Amino acid sequence: MAEIEVPLEELHEHIQHNAHESKERWVSLVALSTAFLAAFAAVAALCSSHYESESMKEHSEAFDKWSYYQSKGIESLMVKIKMDTLVAMGKTPDEADKKDIAKYETKRADSKAEAEKLTELSKQHAEVQENFALAVTMFQMAIAIGAISVLTKRRGFWYVSLLLGAVGLYFELTGYVSIPKHEAHGEKVAEHTEKTNEKSPEHAK
Repeated sequence: MAEIEVPLEELHEHIQHNAHESKERWVSLVALSTAFLAAFAAVAALCSSHYESESMKEHSEAFDKWSYYQSKGIESLMVKIKMDTLVAMGKTPDEADKKDIAKYETKRADSKAEAEKLTELSKQHAEVQENFALAVTMFQMAIAIGAISVLTKRRGFWYVSLLLGAVGLYFELTGYVSIPKHEAHGEKVAEHTEKTNEKSPEHAK
């Protein structure tokens, strides 16, 4: 997943340049505030890219689990049809077939539980990513308006820049707060899946 870029380096350099030339103290404060905003934006961009990647990976893993769930259902159905056919012919179904059905149903239940957990975790990470993405957008707007304040020599635009920066900081903090507390859960699901697959040669079917 490509990292979200914050293409505001030129604007920031322009603000810094004007701050050195200007004799007004508030212009230097604009340069300082935009430096902080750029740092916050860079961190938010990294977090947004990370959680977007995590959400997509978990969504893909959940899809695989649902596919496995369906495949075990088909295998279980085929065995049931075989048993029903034998009964219709007056024959006694093999006990091994009954055990196979029980085994398939157990695997289906495990796969369903893992798929549901991965789907929920994917949704949670998507919400986290959205908050960080909104933070990046707010910071970008704040830096751009900060540049406008320097170019036009109007302090009012700087105040707007600070307000947007505060909104961006709110979304970034919200992103951190919304991070699932059980971050290791995804690793536990994957580890459990690997162990299940190692014990189950039918997974390759």
